[in-house]
Amino acid sequence: MTTKTESAKDTHDQVIWKPEGKYLESRVSDFMRKQNVATWQELIKKSNEDTNWFWQESLEYMGFNWAKPYSKLMDMSKGFEWTKWFVDGKLNIIDNIIDFHLQDGKTLGSRKAAGKNHKALIWEGEDGATREFTYAELNTLVSKMSTLFLNLGVKPGDAVGIFMPMVPEVVAALFACLKIGAVAVPVFSGYGFEALAARLDDCEAKVLITTDGGMRRGKLVQVKKDADEAAKLLPHLKNIVVMKHCGNEINWTEGRDVWLHEAIKDLQEAKTNLELDAEHPSMYLYTSGTTGKPKGTVHTHAGALAQIAKEVGFCFDCQKDDVFFWFTDIGWMMGPWEMIGVAFWGGTLMIYEGGPDYPTPARVWEMVEHHKVTTLGIGPTAVRHLRAQGEQWIQKSDFSKLRMLGSTGEPWDQDSYMWLFEKIGQSRCPIINISGGTEVVGSLLAPLPLMPLKPCALGGPGLGMDIDVFDDNAKSLKNEIGYLVCKKPSPSMTKSFLKADDRYIETYFTKFPGVWYHGDWAKVDSEGSWFLFGRSDDTIKVAGKRVGPGEVESALVEHSQVAEAAVIGVPHEVKGECLVCFVVLNKDASESETLGKELKDLVSKKLGAVMKPERVHVVKALAKTRSGKIVRRAIRATYLNEGKLDLSSVENPDVLIEIKSLGSK
Repeated sequence: MTTKTESAKDTHDQVIWKPEGKYLESRVSDFMRKQNVATWQELIKKSNEDTNWFWQESLEYMGFNWAKPYSKLMDMSKGFEWTKWFVDGKLNIIDNIIDFHLQDGKTLGSRKAAGKNHKALIWEGEDGATREFTYAELNTLVSKMSTLFLNLGVKPGDAVGIFMPMVPEVVAALFACLKIGAVAVPVFSGYGFEALAARLDDCEAKVLITTDGGMRRGKLVQVKKDADEAAKLLPHLKNIVVMKHCGNEINWTEGRDVWLHEAIKDLQEAKTNLELDAEHPSMYLYTSGTTGKPKGTVHTHAGALAQIAKEVGFCFDCQKDDVFFWFTDIGWMMGPWEMIGVAFWGGTLMIYEGGPDYPTPARVWEMVEHHKVTTLGIGPTAVRHLRAQGEQWIQKSDFSKLRMLGSTGEPWDQDSYMWLFEKIGQSRCPIINISGGTEVVGSLLAPLPLMPLKPCALGGPGLGMDIDVFDDNAKSLKNEIGYLVCKKPSPSMTKSFLKADDRYIETYFTKFPGVWYHGDWAKVDSEGSWFLFGRSDDTIKVAGKRVGPGEVESALVEHSQVAEAAVIGVPHEVKGECLVCFVVLNKDASESETLGKELKDLVSKKLGAVMKPERVHVVKALAKTRSGKIVRRAIRATYLNEGKLDLSSVENPDVLIEIKSLGSK
């Protein structure tokens, strides 16, 4: 048996990234100097212990533009759960991220306007076509789209659905909603009509903006068709605005449907609505679970901007000259996050419509070189997939412009992490591995560029986030796996769930009253490095011992022939639960009885004999969401034939057919 780490020293507990040079001169370093904070450890400690100090000072440092300053930072009179932030304050996100940069030479805090002619956005399509926008050009599109929404009767607080692939107009649609005080509701363009309708019905959207079609791995996605089907279930929906993108034939409903290009051609540009309360809703972001009704998280103008600007500015050190590319979609939190954050700091955002491996597995790496990307964000699942295609696909690309790597979405395995660090980052770029969620439109854990990092680590608690690891009795743990919690409110935490206060309380505040329970397994090691181990509700209990699927999956992918893995727990008459594993092999590997035995023995060696898997199945692919997360619950339910599932968030539901057949054997 061979493992991928046998040829190299196991570095799990060793620091692999030590900042030097410009990384020690990053924006967060400048903030520390101005606050007389000597070390990053002291900064994290102080910002966690005195969150009021951090948020007040950081917003002033970052240069927030208030239409009316707040009179009180926060009001907790009704408890943590219902905290109000920036009392009496008024601002608009667009005034801070677009309008500001149109004023050449203007400064606010540590920010200087990028200028109206600075490049704001780069788009590339699957066919290689590109489009670029300066801040002035993007502002024109945003402002005309805002006028269109106003002409269609959209008022502050009204919901507008955004059902579009990653094209420039999707950025403009988000910003147009924010500009006039409408609430943006981004939805994956790959969703079926039922998933779209469920979200737009919940928020009572008045207008939906979409495209005629989209492209995914060379195939036409009938976006407008799903929008039409969803509209039949939406009594509140009055208009569908359609961008002509692919030129495919579509159905048209007179009086309801509006061509975007025709409607905005001669429109005047709307002005930014500055008179929005700090807690005016900016976005309803829906979680995409495979069980239960999607949860509508509610994010405000001031709260979302505070968290996003802090992370993109302090953790990723986004500067005016950076080209920032996160492989994502508008329907995942990271879409709005990067759009708002990069624009706040005056950088250049790159977006891409299509698959990461189309037409070849070199696609992402070619774009990094061609567009001179300086910050690349990509999830562990995408890295595992691209890595499995072979190193020949990265050998022709130049990664010399890269200075930051980012990741989020799920726990890493060490081999894939080190491949990204060494092969793509060339051992000179930190991996800013962040973790939080849609519920906070940002991170609970996040490294800073001036921190030393171990493989797979998440640095430490996010600045201004009082994060801890609890046992079942709410006792703080060190060097043990426990529950990730947040002990104090932060500005960007969801304002309940839309129309579901009880569900909000049950989800976050029932397990540990007065403390935000996030639902992840985490550990702080003896040297203060933080690690994640997956969702606590995915925990498997084998013979009385708990294990997270991520731990088992990390062991499996150490085998030289395994590219990806998913692990579930199934009922067992003796152990209570046993482990069933699904593995995707590298292209040059083949299934055999010997391989199955090697994988079982590998898990047993790493995690103990009791954790030896009951079965190991080789499959062609794993079921995942569009954002690249493995849907273990759907895999488990399919394998056990537990009834009908909501698979609207699954990009490749057809692979579950193979898993269902394996479960019936």
